[in-house]
Amino acid sequence: MGGGVTRTLFFLADDLADARWVTVDDHAVLARGRGLPVADAVVAVAPADAVTLHWAALPARSPAQAAAAARIVVAEASAATDLHVAVGPETDGERAVAVVDPAAMTGWLAGLARAGIDPVAVVPAAMLVPAPDEGFVRAELCGWGLVRGRGAGFADEARLTELVTGGVAPVTLGADAVEAALVAGAGAPPLDLRQGPFARRRRRGINWRAVRRAGALVGAILLVTLAIDLVRIAKYGFAADALERQADQVAASGLRRGDTVVDADRQLAERLGRVRGPGLGFAGTVAATFAGVRRVPGAEVTALDFQPSGDLRLSVATAREVEATDLKRAIEAQGFRVDAGTFQSAGGRVTGEMTVRAP
Repeated sequence: MGGGVTRTLFFLADDLADARWVTVDDHAVLARGRGLPVADAVVAVAPADAVTLHWAALPARSPAQAAAAARIVVAEASAATDLHVAVGPETDGERAVAVVDPAAMTGWLAGLARAGIDPVAVVPAAMLVPAPDEGFVRAELCGWGLVRGRGAGFADEARLTELVTGGVAPVTLGADAVEAALVAGAGAPPLDLRQGPFARRRRRGINWRAVRRAGALVGAILLVTLAIDLVRIAKYGFAADALERQADQVAASGLRRGDTVVDADRQLAERLGRVRGPGLGFAGTVAATFAGVRRVPGAEVTALDFQPSGDLRLSVATAREVEATDLKRAIEAQGFRVDAGTFQSAGGRVTGEMTVRAP
């Protein structure tokens, strides 16, 4: 019973429209036909007479180093220098080395591209035939006669086959063995000619699932950031409300009992004005005045009157008239304006009035 991944073996020919193909899955041949196949995974099969196969013991190394070593081996067996060399995986200490004309590879891939086919691999036809434990075997693959030995693989031609096999006729594989070879070769090509300059380019598609996931992550990050900002704003709002309530409480404690707090700053300023008096207030004005009096020896205040306008009227007495002038300047030095009246001398003292005003 069929099942699994399907692949189509497309046997290259001069006229691709007349070429043969075989579609297989992991277990059996599913379909056969001629012309251009309609399939996603196509393995092109190169004609055996266009590819020369060698086997060599190449040390285990990177694909590029193995290919370089294979070119040295091939150069010793061929006079041509412009050759495309492909190396297969190591089996029993040896690697299969395929040699093909670069022009042939270019022509095959160009023809396939015009037909809308980008093969996942290009396999030498002889490599599809399983190698026998000893001697040689022959198989018929889509009309191509192929011969395979432990260290050989080529198209079945009477004189060439007799020369290579030493006149011993190869054992012909049955239909079941051929079908199994096709299934195995399509699932795991034993040697792919698409190496080096002919390697298949990997198409980097957009992983929309990853894009959607990244978009979801970005959206989640933005939402979390927005939530953090909203929490911070709410926190600041609550703190501001708490400070405002605290300010109202402080303002209420500074106002008269029973007053309703409407505008704490204005109400406190009004009460402060009433308490300290107009202008700069009684206390501030009197303090500045007596500070000036203390700076003038012999000066004294005999009377004072704080006016509703904030002015302070003083009656002062000094020993000399010049001291009255010094007193006026001393009070002005405290930042007030002083208007002095007429001073008179009587009983050895100079008396008069001054008016102290806010600046």
